[in-house]
This record gives sequence, C-alpha cells and structure tokens, in this order.
Amino acid sequence: MTMNQTGVRVVDPILSTVVQGYRLPGLIGEALFPRVPVGVAGGKVLQFGKEAFQSYNTQRAPGTGTKRITFGYLGQPYALENHALEAPVPREWLRDAKVIPGIDLGTRATNLTMRVMLKALEAQQAALATNAANYDANHKLVLAGATKWSAATGTPKADIEAAKEAVRTTTGMRPNVMGISATGFKALRENPTVVDRYKYVSKESITAEMIANLFDLQKVVVGDDIVADDAGVFTDTWGNNAILAYVPTTPSTLEEPSYGYTYTMEGHPLVEVPYWDANAKSWIYGVSFERVPVLTGILSGFLIQNPN
Repeated sequence: MTMNQTGVRVVDPILSTVVQGYRLPGLIGEALFPRVPVGVAGGKVLQFGKEAFQSYNTQRAPGTGTKRITFGYLGQPYALENHALEAPVPREWLRDAKVIPGIDLGTRATNLTMRVMLKALEAQQAALATNAANYDANHKLVLAGATKWSAATGTPKADIEAAKEAVRTTTGMRPNVMGISATGFKALRENPTVVDRYKYVSKESITAEMIANLFDLQKVVVGDDIVADDAGVFTDTWGNNAILAYVPTTPSTLEEPSYGYTYTMEGHPLVEVPYWDANAKSWIYGVSFERVPVLTGILSGFLIQNPN
C-alpha cells in the first residue's frame, strides 16, 4: 500500500482506537479525574455542591405544585489544552520506505507519544488534587510528628474514617476511592495498627486491595509515578499525600456528580495518518490529545497531607 504524500492528513481510526484505550501502569489520575467527552474547546466547568449529592422528597399532594431542584452550576471557565506530539518510524525498520508501517510499528510509535502525554496529564491531575488551597478547612488534614502514619502512634483508620465522615456530612455520599502516593502507601501499610489487622502476612504483602477492603472503599490506587527535573532530580508526582474522593464508577457524561473530571474533546486522543519525512527518512505519526483536568465537586474530596 502506498500513500499520497501530498494528500490531506486525516485521522487513522485504527490507531486512534489504540491510543484511546492506552493506559500506563502506575498512573492513578484518572481514578480521581475520569475522562468525559465535551463537544467544545471552552466553556464553564459544571460544578456540584452538596445539592447534587443529597436525597430529596419527591412526593407531591394532588393539585399541588411539583417541586423543582437545580444542581450543578457553571463555575470557573475551562479551556481544553491541545497537546500534540509526533514519533518517527525510521526507514531502517522497513524494507521499503514507500510502504506505510504495519499496525505493530504504528502502535509502538503512538504508544510512545501517549506515554509522554499521560505522564504530563498525571502531573496536572496530581497538582490539582494535592493543592491544599483547593479544600476548605473541614476537608483537609495535615499530619505531623506522632500523628503521621509512619509513626507507631499514627492512627490511619481514625483519620480515614473521619475524612469519610466529613465528606458524607457535606454531600450525603461517602468517598469510594483513595488515591495515595507511593510514600504514603508505604507508611499506611507499615503502620502497626494496619499490620495488626493482617498479622499473619508480612507488611510487604499488604496490597492496595486489602487496604480498600479494610477501609470499605471500592478501590485504593497507588501513585508510583515520578518525574525528573532538568537537573535529573526525581520526585514523586503525588508527593506525600492521600486523597479520598467520591467518583462515579462508570461516568458517561459530565452532568454526573464527581470529585473531578478530565474534560476531553470528543474523539480524542486521535492519531493522524502517518506522513513521510524525507529529511528524517522516517514515517511520522502524530497524536493529538485535547483535554484539561478540572475539579467539579471538591466537597466530595478530602486531602490528607504528610502521612509519611
């Protein structure tokens, strides 16, 4: 199969499906900020207060008016960020440079770009979730000294239950997800009160699933991602934090109340049909990902800082 190099670049539907399903192990941002499609590149964030989470009396007497509720209001403006990268498939990988690379080579190239893009998105999601300024005084806790989970006197169960109750009393919903940094998870599973619950296994054998069961959560996700600065110094993307949040299991629209979402342009990420770059002697695969993470229901989240 040959390609008209002067033709209009269009979307590659097969590889677009590949990148839309691509996930990178160790990234947890989408557990707190699941992707939901939007049809416009800018607008207002649909935010949710306690009204969106609570129950209502819908009964009416004959002849009386029907109650009316409104929840979800237009908050801060958002603008989708257009992220794009390209990756080459060198001619040396092919027997004939006029032949478009097969699906395997194309997948390798596009997955490389998606890895970089998802790590960038993870950093944005973590920055939102771990910013204490985004939470009110009743939805955050700073641990220090003897109260840290890494201390023998730390009380993670009491702290987590108090956080769940703070969310419940302001939204009517309990957090179902906990996102925790790698260093925070280490402190949690090595805390004496947690180890005592699993006294017949080693602390290294305590898994995120076991922690989720212990604290009655649907899932606990551990942020293993790290980033390096220009000097080559590595830091944990999620720092030293734990975030409890209510997030719908399978959200389909942005109208469903949630701690956060990643607003994503419909059809994104997408892969363009590859084009030949004679100078690089390579086929070039371009990936575009138009998206932005937003906090939509901050009252349904709780931040615990410095567990380790």
